[in-house]
Amino acid sequence: MATIELRQIEKKFGEVYAVKPMDLTISSGEFVVLLGPSGCGKTTTLRMISGLETVSGGQIFLDGRQVTWLSPADRDIAFVFQFFALYPHLTSRENIAFPLQAEGASKEAIDRRVKEVVDLLQIKHLLDMRPGKLSGGDKQRVALARALVRRPAAFLMDEPLGALDADFRESMRAEIKKLHLNQNATTVYVTHDQIEAMAMSDRIVVMSNAEVQQVGTPAQVYYDPANLFVARFIGSPGMNLISSRYAAGTVHLPGSNKYNAPAEWQGALQAGRNGKDAVILGFRPEAAQIKADGALTGEVYASELYGAYTMLHVNLENEIIHIRSDRQSRYPIGTMVRFDLDPAMVRFFDPETELALTRAGVS
Repeated sequence: MATIELRQIEKKFGEVYAVKPMDLTISSGEFVVLLGPSGCGKTTTLRMISGLETVSGGQIFLDGRQVTWLSPADRDIAFVFQFFALYPHLTSRENIAFPLQAEGASKEAIDRRVKEVVDLLQIKHLLDMRPGKLSGGDKQRVALARALVRRPAAFLMDEPLGALDADFRESMRAEIKKLHLNQNATTVYVTHDQIEAMAMSDRIVVMSNAEVQQVGTPAQVYYDPANLFVARFIGSPGMNLISSRYAAGTVHLPGSNKYNAPAEWQGALQAGRNGKDAVILGFRPEAAQIKADGALTGEVYASELYGAYTMLHVNLENEIIHIRSDRQSRYPIGTMVRFDLDPAMVRFFDPETELALTRAGVS
């Protein structure tokens, strides 16, 4: 499989950026997800890698070979779309075989490769059926088989599960990840669904407003977001972000709450603010623990049972935070609760730059 390298690639329509200059290297066999809201530039980036969209600047390399201006057919890349793009008049077998036929492969080679991918995806029972007779999940399996049959250098997938029902999406997520591991295939996958990104990727490229916000493992973007956008966007709900003030080791929160800043953060909070005391305290819902003697207090605004746990929405003087509690928790609206924060999961952000501060011992 191939290494994909993007060097300062960009896309402009007139003076408007669809993708601002970006650098990214995707290692051979890596599964990288481009994640972000609609219009952020993720699909345009994928289309530039494939050659379906010309770049406005920068260079694209595939295994060290510059392919910036090559046609899609010359890049040895397979593309899987959201809406399957199967030929309706052909059977599944004929759809899968079509790329090899277009390349002029022999009948023996075509039959051998079709059998290999059909066995891999376990779709032998679909071979004689046309797309109109297939379910959404089966259509996607046939589309994946058609991409796999060529043994391309890399796979590009543009929201391939977006048109499926929720239960199909879960099963197909597992199938695509298993397929990736079995094939050791370099894969670039576009989605706006953070659950897909967290579950499937080796690394996530978070994008917003045509720009890369952070590149990291699922754990890195979840626990150590680079800025406020990533903190809000990743997680359901996102990270709790509380406007606060810092002074002499203490973080002053709404509702007269005071939080003793962990020692490893105090240097960053003192030096990183240039004498200003405003700071944003961030923590994930699971970082808060309800305790009778907790140092912080708030009023229950709402309570939702999610099955395995209860999500409490707690009001800190008009700032609503989310606390993940035991599924058997019962806190009526208006109840005052006390809670503590796990110091290992607390993060801080500069409200002016919106960038994360870095604690001692972390590069």
